[in-house]
Amino acid sequence: MFRAGDVWNPAVTTAQRPAPSVRRVTARLLTELSAPALTAALGPDSVVVLPTGALEQHGPHLPVATDLITAQSLAELAVEQFGDELDLWLLPPLAYTKSNEHAWSSGTFWLSAATLTAVLSDIARCVAMTPARRLAFLNGHGGNSALLQVAARDIRLETGLRTFTMHPALPADHGGESPADELGMGIHGGLEETSLMLHLRPELVDMTQADRWVPEHLAEYSHVRFGGSVSFGWSSDDFGPSGVIGDAREATAARGEERTKAMVAYLGEAFAEVARFDPTPR
Repeated sequence: MFRAGDVWNPAVTTAQRPAPSVRRVTARLLTELSAPALTAALGPDSVVVLPTGALEQHGPHLPVATDLITAQSLAELAVEQFGDELDLWLLPPLAYTKSNEHAWSSGTFWLSAATLTAVLSDIARCVAMTPARRLAFLNGHGGNSALLQVAARDIRLETGLRTFTMHPALPADHGGESPADELGMGIHGGLEETSLMLHLRPELVDMTQADRWVPEHLAEYSHVRFGGSVSFGWSSDDFGPSGVIGDAREATAARGEERTKAMVAYLGEAFAEVARFDPTPR
């Protein structure tokens, strides 16, 4: 079967194509319920989860849907494992988001900040029409983070929903950890992201094209750096022609599986707090 991410070649038979990974199905996908069933299933403590990914260049070795695939896959795994306990409900992922730091490259499909903010607001208004009072953005693309935080506050004020912005792991350019060899700059198409994809969708990864693109000269800066106290505007081609910022050469599926398990465990803890969070003084 021809799938998104495949390159159509009529000369290649089905038997010659890489075997696709097994797709997960969750019983807690809201769009598979009827409207009355959805209304009956949700309550004020239900958490509606919206994965936010991206469609953008990820160098020559990864598909443009990398962030979408990771956000959706990790959301599905977390909801599958913790959904019954924490009353989590999944929406289909948002693919088109804020990716203009990669707009220089073919294969990047992005929305403006104004458009994405409007889309998030419209989706939230629909969530507010259900009995659920909690909406969590599970974000797989660092370029969305600041805008999601702004949108979350505006949605809170406009709809009364309790809103949350979360990541499977804090991105390195937001102060999260990055492998030592990447000098804190493994933020795009590097070791961690490539390993995740080798575990989640190995048929879409071309390790013969994996390489190292780390802007090592930035390590001399104490404040103006990824995850530093002074942020800076950037385009991914500022750091080299590949569009990668990191080192993908040593990525493995085993590392990706280990990271996936750790991320899902973390998400379980985070969602447990989201499900009971109340800022009102006691």
